[in-house]
Amino acid sequence: MKTDELISLLAADPAPEPRTVLRRFTVALALGLAVAFLLMVATHGIRADLAQATGEAMFWGKLIFAGGLAFAGLIATQRLGHPGVRLGGVSLALAAPVLVLWLVAAVVLFGAAPAQRSHLILGETWSTCVFSIALLSLPLFAATLWALRGLAPTHLALAGASSGLLAGSLSTMVYALHCPESGAPFVALWYVLGIAIPTVAGAVLGPKVLRW
Repeated sequence: MKTDELISLLAADPAPEPRTVLRRFTVALALGLAVAFLLMVATHGIRADLAQATGEAMFWGKLIFAGGLAFAGLIATQRLGHPGVRLGGVSLALAAPVLVLWLVAAVVLFGAAPAQRSHLILGETWSTCVFSIALLSLPLFAATLWALRGLAPTHLALAGASSGLLAGSLSTMVYALHCPESGAPFVALWYVLGIAIPTVAGAVLGPKVLRW
């Protein structure tokens, strides 16, 4: 049987009930978030001035950026879990949080004195930020791949990438509870690179892990 015929046959079968799919992802992400949070506390710790930080606009900006990207990533991952389904307009929702963040970062950089720009980009934790986000994404990455394996993805590399992006976005929200950085240029570079690591890993592992 040809691949196109197989996809058509699968697409003609009754799709999993939305409640079943939602329940599977809810369980997977709840467990993944719990493990990621415990891992963050054990390896990094929650920032000591968290209560004070909640009064800063950029603290919430980091969470809104990562949360918006995670929401779009969840929709994309669920869509790609069905045979033959493509991203469609979800691609714009995935790009929007990053583009808005980059725009804000550009405005901040152009408005800053030249001597301050290096610090705005590098901050104090640039050398550990990316790998910390990638580390915290591991339990979430495993959870999202498990959820996808219960469905029937056919675009395996894309589905793997979306699951990695979802995991990286959620781990970024967890990491924000530790990260002392508040500069938009720092977040626009290092947070995005941190999310990119599990995204690329998902694209590579997807065809191997999600094959059925």
